[in-house]
Amino acid sequence: MFCLSAFADEIDPDPQVQIDVLRGCEIRYIEFRSILNTNVLALTDHEIDEFKSLLDRNGFKVSAIGSPLGKVRVDEPFPPHLDKLDRAIDLAKKFGTPNIRIFSFYRPTDESDADWPKRRADVLKRLGQMVERAEPAGVRLLHENEHRIYGDSPERVADLLEQVQSSHFGNVYDPANYVFCGYDPILGWEKTKHRTVHLHIKDWVRGEEHGRVAGEGDGRIADVLMDAVKRNYDGFATLEPHLLGGGPTGGVTGRELFPKAVEALRGILRRVGAEERV
Repeated sequence: MFCLSAFADEIDPDPQVQIDVLRGCEIRYIEFRSILNTNVLALTDHEIDEFKSLLDRNGFKVSAIGSPLGKVRVDEPFPPHLDKLDRAIDLAKKFGTPNIRIFSFYRPTDESDADWPKRRADVLKRLGQMVERAEPAGVRLLHENEHRIYGDSPERVADLLEQVQSSHFGNVYDPANYVFCGYDPILGWEKTKHRTVHLHIKDWVRGEEHGRVAGEGDGRIADVLMDAVKRNYDGFATLEPHLLGGGPTGGVTGRELFPKAVEALRGILRRVGAEERV
């Protein structure tokens, strides 16, 4: 069972525009990454309260807090990052979602990917400390495979999932990010599907500078979703199309193109026999 959600900041910075477009697409969940060109963790309490009121008035809910946690170098001081995690936990509770998206840290600027083995223990220690805070709070940290972090390759994501054995730590599978990083998205799925509880839907053609609608890139999305149906997947599929571009802090699709990305995903869901939950 798939419940569609969206990184609505790809539509427009204005939250009212986000809601208007998503209502037209019959989507009522938002993965909350930013509004008003400001990241979710940097918003004031007043801005958070106003956004929550807007969602409530329009019958919208939050699928996850789309935080940037873990998008710092693994050698940077960690206590300030734990403070940000506390803020994310508070926001998850306020918006009624158990899910917080996270990452697994950048390497120091003077090191290469070949140096990751010597940083592995640091990555695992920090993720462990984050999970220790998540468990008593009743939230779930969802690790996304992402360019240049420890968990950008199928093997290293699988390593994280093997080492962090907690029901409060799960996997976000993003096929386009594997493609962008030069990895096989099917290998990424096979190595991580046993712990995948959340999907990000964008597609990509190797070497291009922006995303494609689902099914038009190298992400093998139909194959992944067909297997997810066979495995009785029950969770969110969050649209993050990046049709006009993307980067480390987010992407742009626009209000005109976003509905096309939604329909492309729904077309695949119909073909693979998936049920959509509202």
